[in-house]
Amino acid sequence: MPLALLALAVGAFGIGTTEFAMMGILPNVAGDLHVSIPVAGHLVSAYALGVVIGAPLLAALTARLPRRTVLVGLMVLFVVGNALSALAPGYETLLAARFLSGLPHGAFFGVGAVVATGMVPPERKARSVSLMFMGLTVANIAGVPVATLVGQHLGWRATFLGVSVIGLAAVASLVLLVPRDRGHAPAVGLRGELAALRTLPVWLALGTTVAGFGALFAAYSYVTPMLTDAAGFSESSVTLILALFGVGATAGNLLGGRLADHSMRGTLFGGLAALVAVLLLFPLLMRAEWSAAVAVTLLGMAAFVAGCPLQLMVMEKAVAAPSLASSANQAAFNLANAGGAWIGGLALAAGFGVTSPAVTGACLAVLGLGVAAVARVVDGQRASVGRVVSAHVPEDAVATLPR
Repeated sequence: MPLALLALAVGAFGIGTTEFAMMGILPNVAGDLHVSIPVAGHLVSAYALGVVIGAPLLAALTARLPRRTVLVGLMVLFVVGNALSALAPGYETLLAARFLSGLPHGAFFGVGAVVATGMVPPERKARSVSLMFMGLTVANIAGVPVATLVGQHLGWRATFLGVSVIGLAAVASLVLLVPRDRGHAPAVGLRGELAALRTLPVWLALGTTVAGFGALFAAYSYVTPMLTDAAGFSESSVTLILALFGVGATAGNLLGGRLADHSMRGTLFGGLAALVAVLLLFPLLMRAEWSAAVAVTLLGMAAFVAGCPLQLMVMEKAVAAPSLASSANQAAFNLANAGGAWIGGLALAAGFGVTSPAVTGACLAVLGLGVAAVARVVDGQRASVGRVVSAHVPEDAVATLPR
């Protein structure tokens, strides 16, 4: 595997750290800025909104630029956003800085996935994407706990300064390790990039991402009360148990990358089916501490087995504009985050019990399987039409047919 993938992983590590560390330092930020914790929670939403808006927008606007240049620029914007977060004099300024920090998130992963797959043979594309995303999963094991400890002992501003340093290391790595002559985007322009998103297979792939990862976040958003109220863990032990989610996610990400190189769709269906099974077992597994720890680990593994094939499927369906489609998939991940948490919260508010969000998540995973099945049928029909056209139309005329 090319050493340039390490540069992408460093950037992913920084992005994963700043995205999830806010949850750990939220009380510190709220106390220092004299706002309530629910109001401080809007800082998490501001980052997610930046991801959703920035992912397709920045990918489309940079469509004609060399992809290494785009990656470096996105990481510079990431550094600026986190530095401004550290220096923010008040809540409103921090809110704007968090939005700015989220803008490059999705586009970095989207363009990075295209660069990663362009540096390896076709039979290793999924593995290359999984190695880039490993930076994100490792952030949940090491980056987020360390950033939380730094924020609690040195102040929340030190957390964002530390993330800025990681971002600078990523900029240097990208400049040094990503080859200049690799990864130039096709000159399709903004109109061509947007046209690639108008096809049904692309939207079905994005819908699978929203439903499949919405299942994860429906449960994971409320895993702390599950661990304390159902499994009996103390609040001080929750951080360690959540690190097991990162361990499972890292293992699932690497396993999914290896399996998807052999069967992308089979890995996707297998990952989503495993996610359904784990979520349905959650109420039973949360009855004891040891089984709850196993459940959290399996949740991360099952969800992230499906991550690589989801990313590659979107890129494959929009082959003319993979950067925009891949970035849009990152926006879909964040929509899944927000939507899944909201749906899981509805189950709690309805009084169905502390583990009910997991069962709700299982229903969303089943929906994801259904959308993926529809996508498979649509692909089969399009392939059949293509074979019929090829058989009855002269070869030199096939290229002129609308796709």
